[in-house]
Amino acid sequence: MSRPPALVTRPLGGEIMAFLAVRCDVEVPDEDRAMPREELLERLAGKHGVLAMLTDRIDDEALDAAGPLLRVVANHAVGYDNVDVAACTRRGVVVTNTPDVLTDATADMTWGLILAASRRIAEGDRLVRSGSPWEWSPGFMLGREVTGKMLGVVGFGRIGRAVARRAVGFSMRVLAHTRTPPEDREDVELVGFDDLLAESDVCSIHLPLSDETRHRFGARELALMKETAVLVNTSRGPIVDEAALATALASGEIAGAGLDVYDREPEVHPALLALENVVLAPHLGSATVETRAAMGMLAARNLVAVLSGERPPTPVNPEALG
Repeated sequence: MSRPPALVTRPLGGEIMAFLAVRCDVEVPDEDRAMPREELLERLAGKHGVLAMLTDRIDDEALDAAGPLLRVVANHAVGYDNVDVAACTRRGVVVTNTPDVLTDATADMTWGLILAASRRIAEGDRLVRSGSPWEWSPGFMLGREVTGKMLGVVGFGRIGRAVARRAVGFSMRVLAHTRTPPEDREDVELVGFDDLLAESDVCSIHLPLSDETRHRFGARELALMKETAVLVNTSRGPIVDEAALATALASGEIAGAGLDVYDREPEVHPALLALENVVLAPHLGSATVETRAAMGMLAARNLVAVLSGERPPTPVNPEALG
């Protein structure tokens, strides 16, 4: 019996590729790079499944290029804003993602940015490496403590809750804003969006990207924050208006920021690059050996399950399963 043809848009670990190779007729590019659009459309032709990266836009054009035999889009990410889920559902194509396995890694990264921005760690590293003269003094490079302060979490899903749990170790009071109140609030106070912005010393963003959340943090929202506050985003770049953030940081409207994602990734707004009070990381939220291996294997299992006529572990649109 022939194996179903599947496209993996970027090379993954050896164990993952070996798992797929005995179950699918796998096509994978030799180069480890984001697949150009025209190449993606060409390679999709006739495939029954695609294991896609967040850099791959799977929309009507891509679905047309794949043809009527496509059955599954296994996204190698917890977010799936790169996939037109409605278009897939109309065609009976199952979409899957990789939740849970990256929760702790992303929450840890969030706290890395919180501490780096609050205590000016990256700025200090740049100073030391520059070779510029410096010496300790009582007022040298003063940052702000997080212990005992107020953490605001916008979006209280898996990652938001994991970030909040870590705040216990810093004796922080936690505020959260979410559309769907959790059954277990985990000692978190649910508040309105504007109230959270006004009261938080650190505001951490954990929202999915949608038309509603695009540039959710703009000039108005930043103006509501404390002058001593720090904003951190490890969710999706377009949720923050980078030009407005740069203006707020430069003017002292807020004290600092930590970003792991960007509006037009991998581009970063040039005004942000010129500022010392923002920590800029290259999308490292899930970038641990353990997490990326788990993400790849979960995406592979999702792909194989659908192609085998089984229910995938983490479907986004279960109504497409039939």
